[in-house]
Amino acid sequence: MLAKFPDGFIWGVATSSYQIEGGWNEDGKGLSIWDTFSHTKGKILDNTTGDVSCDHYHRWREDVELMKELGIMAYRFSIAWARILPDGKGKVNAKGLDFYSRLVDALLENGITPFITLYHWDLPQALQDEGGWANRDVAFYFGEYASVVAKRLGDRVKHWITHNEPWVVAWIGYGFGNHAPGIQNHKVALQVAHHLLLSHGLAVEVLRDLCGYNAEVGITLNLSPVHSASDREEDIAAAKRHDGFLNRWFLEPLFVGGYPSDMVEFYGELMPKTQPADMAIIGKRVDFLGVNYYSRSVIAHNEDSKPVKAMGVKVEGAEYTEMGWEVYPDGLYEMLVRLDGEYRVPKIYITENGAAYADEVLPDERVHDERRVNYLRQHILAAHRAITEGVNLAGYFVWSLMDNFEWAYGYTKRFGIIFVDFETQRRIIKESGHWYSQVIRNNGIIAI
Repeated sequence: MLAKFPDGFIWGVATSSYQIEGGWNEDGKGLSIWDTFSHTKGKILDNTTGDVSCDHYHRWREDVELMKELGIMAYRFSIAWARILPDGKGKVNAKGLDFYSRLVDALLENGITPFITLYHWDLPQALQDEGGWANRDVAFYFGEYASVVAKRLGDRVKHWITHNEPWVVAWIGYGFGNHAPGIQNHKVALQVAHHLLLSHGLAVEVLRDLCGYNAEVGITLNLSPVHSASDREEDIAAAKRHDGFLNRWFLEPLFVGGYPSDMVEFYGELMPKTQPADMAIIGKRVDFLGVNYYSRSVIAHNEDSKPVKAMGVKVEGAEYTEMGWEVYPDGLYEMLVRLDGEYRVPKIYITENGAAYADEVLPDERVHDERRVNYLRQHILAAHRAITEGVNLAGYFVWSLMDNFEWAYGYTKRFGIIFVDFETQRRIIKESGHWYSQVIRNNGIIAI
């Protein structure tokens, strides 16, 4: 039986600038915090950098052709802020804007709708030198950057995402230090989270002004349903705190009007400094919410696990990806229904969903990634189930178009539906890519 999706449903793929572009110091581009971080010994698992990565900066035409071959309807990509404004503010680098303008034109010529993410973690190093996202001024520089990009591309691009996963930026970058800029300070992380949300609201205003009434503006959050590891009261309470830490801390300012009261009380002196008008700016109406979903969180109380005394636990007998993430498609359905019912989100796009597996090119020159096919099939069916229950889900984007630089893991994790040989830059469409192409052609999936 074919699980059919609504007419007009958008099937896409996603990438991010630092993970695929390369060209790290070409044509006037400034340094980003990921250039600095990846060049710092010991920060990346395999001691690699994104200096070349997929060389998309030079091979973008080939990559657009591959998307066309697969029948991809929309391409979500991010802009490298330092490619546009080498110092993060001030002088504009025309060559950087030209690159993205050419890419947008090529996408449109091939019937592929561009979805632009303004920030996918690669802050200009010059702004980090001024305190990075912990500096309130950077929120306003972000608004200026949004203006520069929108003035150049807003005549053709009608789908805009301000930020990708502000939780990751704040906590993995500034709280735990596993990502750039590598800071470990929980109070700073909460301040960063607030400034990211503030910058989002400022950019929403700019994008609405410059891109026209028919443009869509939203933000992407990494969301995960949180389940208690047991029925013990302390585990249930820890799960609620973790939900506040991961999900509600971002959802409630955007859709309710303030930070969750239980978390405000719990954080106490860690709470960020705010100004009276901030929440009104943060809560500016969005046209959609982007949801990045990979797995659920199963949580137990742990007194020593900071910042919220909650610890993730493994589920016995469950399947896990190469990232150590449980395969749990029901969690996608659960989160979509919650967003619709609890937060009245007007429209949702699944802006990332995918899995890392240890893919290899076999002698027949094919990549048989059956586990990824199964992962995608189960999650797309979960999304379809949510639609049948009234959730306004308008599109689905696979993470990722191609294997790339997986942040602190370097090139040790492969998420792509296209295999990349990083030594030769050869691209090979995986079995999952051919399978996804069929899903797009059918606008549906065979429910087994």
